Amino acid sequence: MTERTVLDDVFARFSKDSSIFRDRDVLRHDYVPEKLPHREEQIRCFGEIVAPVLRGSRCSNVFIYGKTGTGKTAVVRFVLNRLAQKARPFGAEVKICYVNCRLAGTEYRVFSSLCDALGSKIPFTGLAVGEVFDRFKKNLSLNKLLFMVILDEIDALIKARGDVLLYELTRINEDLHSSRTSIVGISNDLRFKEFLDPRVLSSLSEEEIVFRPYDAAELRDILSDRACLAFQEGALREGTIDLCAALAAAEHGDARRALDLLRVAGELAERRGSPVVVEDHIRQAERRIEHDRTIEALKNLPLHSKLVLCSVYLLGKAKISSAVTGDIYEIYHELCDLSGLSPLTQRRVSSLINELDVIGLLNTRVINKGRYGRTRRICLSVSRSLIREVFASDNRVSCLIDYAPKCLSTISSSRG
Repeated sequence: MTERTVLDDVFARFSKDSSIFRDRDVLRHDYVPEKLPHREEQIRCFGEIVAPVLRGSRCSNVFIYGKTGTGKTAVVRFVLNRLAQKARPFGAEVKICYVNCRLAGTEYRVFSSLCDALGSKIPFTGLAVGEVFDRFKKNLSLNKLLFMVILDEIDALIKARGDVLLYELTRINEDLHSSRTSIVGISNDLRFKEFLDPRVLSSLSEEEIVFRPYDAAELRDILSDRACLAFQEGALREGTIDLCAALAAAEHGDARRALDLLRVAGELAERRGSPVVVEDHIRQAERRIEHDRTIEALKNLPLHSKLVLCSVYLLGKAKISSAVTGDIYEIYHELCDLSGLSPLTQRRVSSLINELDVIGLLNTRVINKGRYGRTRRICLSVSRSLIREVFASDNRVSCLIDYAPKCLSTISSSRG
């Protein structure tokens, strides 16, 4: 059978009406449902904070914290969509701009997105960041509106690039006469404010909302609501939703993971020609998502976190299977010099190691050495081949994975 015949067969099967899905997009992250179960309190709280906008007043800056998949972005989109609808009869000029800072990656692209929302086109590259910010400020001054800036995953940008973006946005109202700006920051890191300069903290004057993880029963309710819209009647075998909810609840109550599991399981069933989704499809989906998620996590790490992980990788390459923080910091410092970067302090690198441990890329264990105290042993939690595969496609670190650090001989001899 030729490749063309194989493809024709595949496309013919999928061009027919699905026996599994009614609308698979309902299970995607960017879908905003008509109701958000078990987030009524957060919706009310956030709604009360932004409600002054309806009277033409600027609302407080808001920072929303919680682990991935706890409904932060969905609640913000849900409330602000309603706010925009309600503002029209009141005659309030409200403009809302949503930016995912991890995807934007730089202050330039964030300010470019804000300019686009105001109808001002900015070239993809070529201008100084200050020039783009000045254009944004000028466009705001030409209008009379309440501009709400939604900065999703703001912690990723601040850790990688510093807090200049937030500093500029928190001070912008001092230079505006008719327009006003409010910031809604969304962060997966509860310690996010530790990375901010005191001047930025004093300018924020923010309110905070913390989203707790969902438990298994709450995830089951969320999945049941979405499944009714996403799947054909009878396409889900009894027990599949319970299994999805249980697996996601064990993984920090992540609703995104639960929805991904259900969607990918449905797609696997569809590809295999099964008329129903069974528990085995859920198990297969879990294995596939875990692999894809690790690759995504590696790709999206801030540069200094990649250098820390690269340091552990190089230690493993030198047959040092578990290292201490001091070993890692020596190699990290050398990699920074090689890359022309200013190294972070050893204390900050120790925090990055903790973060990499939390997301499952490193494994740290404390060893008690008796009267010599305690020490941490650190090793990779993912395969070295996977790190090599992902980092080889990153221009910033691809040249480092084959580097032979000068300090390795000293570290090896100290292990003697």
